[in-house]
Amino acid sequence: MTSTTHHETQIVADPDVPLIRITREFDATPDKVYRAHTDPELVAQWTGPRSTQTRIDQWDARTGGSWRYTAVHEGQEFGFYGSFHELRPGRLIVQTFTFEGMPDGVALEKLVLDDLGDGRTRLTATSLCDSFADRDGMLSSGMDVGVNEGYEKLDELLSGR
Repeated sequence: MTSTTHHETQIVADPDVPLIRITREFDATPDKVYRAHTDPELVAQWTGPRSTQTRIDQWDARTGGSWRYTAVHEGQEFGFYGSFHELRPGRLIVQTFTFEGMPDGVALEKLVLDDLGDGRTRLTATSLCDSFADRDGMLSSGMDVGVNEGYEKLDELLSGR
């Protein structure tokens, strides 16, 4: 039986700007982590908490493309969408992120993949919000559960389990 290592996820609110920084290491190459963030079939398998199913409604992972998915939880549906601003395979994803329940709360997200060697990657994701109120609302929404459980599912996916 193969065991999967789950690394600690750090979620930090910047005190000076309305920004959330997420840092997480994965036992996979930057190319594999990048693919898991850009291939809609893979994104649907790991995004969000374990209690939620993710349905990809639209996905065009290219610079200038856009995306939309629906999270289904206990019969309720929650829509999320955004645009891909810049994609650099194995290195960088810059996109917007909007929860349809708060359409004015657009965040600019930047995911940087650093090759740590030995088939390991550090992902540093920043979400810049319009205001401290929007940032704090995102933090209090339960996003930490979705991020932590989602990355645990991503560990399992990357390890082939």
